Amino acid sequence: MAADKKAKTPSKAPQHRPQGQQNSGKKRDTNFETEVIAAAQRFTPKGTRWGVAHIFSSKNDTIITMTDLSGAETIAIGSGGMMVDVDHEEGSPYAAMQAAYKVAAESIEKGVTNINIKIRAPGGHGSKTPGPGAQNAVRALARSGLRIGSIEDVTPMPTDTTRRPGGRRGRRV
Repeated sequence: MAADKKAKTPSKAPQHRPQGQQNSGKKRDTNFETEVIAAAQRFTPKGTRWGVAHIFSSKNDTIITMTDLSGAETIAIGSGGMMVDVDHEEGSPYAAMQAAYKVAAESIEKGVTNINIKIRAPGGHGSKTPGPGAQNAVRALARSGLRIGSIEDVTPMPTDTTRRPGGRRGRRV
């Protein structure tokens, strides 16, 4: 009987997995700054190709989209939520910086050398100032080797707005 119990209990020895399947359930634990350096060494630019980095930065998240000059073709996408596991860290400067490095690495691989940056805050009824990740995203894009042509604020500002939500007496808590 004792031999049967030993045969049925799984062994506690570590299972050896191939290199790529180490953290299959978790997000990648990679430093994207090294990926940018590696991408810049692998791909030599054949000329100047311009792109537009659209940075939407709110209190809760930072979303970076790299497009061509017309904005029709998306080259790379990254957000703070793709970089961190915990929800309350999505809007942090660290998550924005890692997302910017990821976007820069993908765009360098596709041949983009120069960028224009458009920063957007929620606007409208929301906050008119960008979140905490906007400045670090711009800094990371500049540090990645992409040349910056212009930085522009494209937050939507209402000239005469619709009525704010909450009613006549305001939001009752």
